[in-house]
Amino acid sequence: MAFVEFAPIRIPFYRRLQTLAVLIYYYSFYFGALLGCGTILLLLFSSYYPLALLYLGWAYIYDARTPSHGGRRSKIMRGLKIWKYFRDYFPIKLVKTEDLNAKKNYIFGYHPHGILCAGAFSTFATEATNWSETFPGIIPHLLPLIALFKPPLFRDYIMSSGMCNVTRESCEYILKEKGPGNSICIVVGGAPEAFDAHPFKDYILILKPRKGFIKLALKTGSSLVPVFAFGENNLFNQVSNPPGSMLRKIQEKIQSMIAFAPVFFYGRGVFQYTFGMIPHRRPVHVVVGKPIEVAKIENPTYEEIEALQKIYIEELRKLFEENKEKYEKDPNIKLIIN
Repeated sequence: MAFVEFAPIRIPFYRRLQTLAVLIYYYSFYFGALLGCGTILLLLFSSYYPLALLYLGWAYIYDARTPSHGGRRSKIMRGLKIWKYFRDYFPIKLVKTEDLNAKKNYIFGYHPHGILCAGAFSTFATEATNWSETFPGIIPHLLPLIALFKPPLFRDYIMSSGMCNVTRESCEYILKEKGPGNSICIVVGGAPEAFDAHPFKDYILILKPRKGFIKLALKTGSSLVPVFAFGENNLFNQVSNPPGSMLRKIQEKIQSMIAFAPVFFYGRGVFQYTFGMIPHRRPVHVVVGKPIEVAKIENPTYEEIEALQKIYIEELRKLFEENKEKYEKDPNIKLIIN
């Protein structure tokens, strides 16, 4: 019989609140889309069906382009105290290395993806880590997959945090139309990078094939800012899936068909620490690096994109090496960029 480590009965109330905040975040992403669809279906088959029809018409006709046109951020939603409890559960800390000019636009490249981007959410989609005080005048928009904006109600929930979809139209609208300071955060490695999110192992990033955000920076003249989240990969355990294994091949095949990474991960439970679907209490340090100034080129060549990507990779490596010993227990952990 497997050993189960149960949580102590007497735990400070603030820690219970921290666990509750984490449950709300993770379970909203596990089941939020289903809950939204289920709620609309229940309304449709009840005497309240006009409300459901009105919402569907509003959301998918009148409001359909909002996820690509700056979203609908809410200061109240971003500033909820529950996100402070979420931050303190791990804890997650924002580390500033350089000042940012509020008269400019920025593209933040977030690395690594991890399992469910806890550091990216806490830093760029809430005020939990005091973003607005740390970088005054910089308005961040976290850009997840477009598929997350399809389910009813759930789309409005994530937009309230300032999230927009990651299409080219969305990126260009924020950087060109919303004015100085408006910036985007892209989790560059995307869902496939989650396959290599194993705790306390080397960081393996998918970056070299990702040239879209580099081209976007050149076309808009936006500065590039590498961001590295030390500890992001440590929050969950993952079933072993080395490259070339049967499991990895199946995962990659499914991911290529549905654009979603079927990662077999586990963390801890609410009342025990051995197995469950919430993350471990392990620290995450989100280090925002030095901005890379980019000259605007309306139609950049392949060579110009390649040259800027090399500079970005060099700056990301430098950011990792300069901060590794501060935030990693094992100084031998390496950064591998594919």
